[in-house]
Amino acid sequence: MLIAVDFDGTIVEHKYPQIGKEIPFAIVTLKKLQDDGHRLILWSCREGRLLQEAVEWCRQRGLEFFAVNSNYPDEDVDEGAVRSRKLKADMFIDDRNVGGLPDWGVLYEMISRGMSYDRYLREASNIAINQPKRSLWEKIFG
Repeated sequence: MLIAVDFDGTIVEHKYPQIGKEIPFAIVTLKKLQDDGHRLILWSCREGRLLQEAVEWCRQRGLEFFAVNSNYPDEDVDEGAVRSRKLKADMFIDDRNVGGLPDWGVLYEMISRGMSYDRYLREASNIAINQPKRSLWEKIFG
C-alpha cells in the first residue's frame, strides 16, 4: 500500500514549530511497514526549513520516505506555482482522524491484516466478550 503519514501529532507530539518527542513506537512501526513492502509518504503542513527539519529528524532515526508532500519522489514542482497537496494514497495516518490516532500497534495490525478500524474494533470486542471471566483469586495469583 501507499500510506501517507502526518508528522506533528502522529509521529511526534505536537510542539510545532519545534519537533516534539516521538510518539511511542511510531518510528519502529513505520520502519516495519516499510519492511513489509509498504511505501510511505510524509504528509505534513510543514514547508521549507521546518519540513526539512522533520525529514532529517526521521532520517536520523533510519526512516526514509518514498516521497515528501507529493505523490512521487521526483515530482516536478514549480516553487512559484500554486498546487494541490492532495495525495493519491491507499491510507492516511493522521492524529486528526475522526476518533483520533489509534495506538501504533493497532495501526500495524490493521494494515498487516488488511482491516478497517471498524472491523478491528468489532473483532477486539468479540475477543473481550468471549474471554472467560476470571475470579478475583485468578486475577491476583493467576
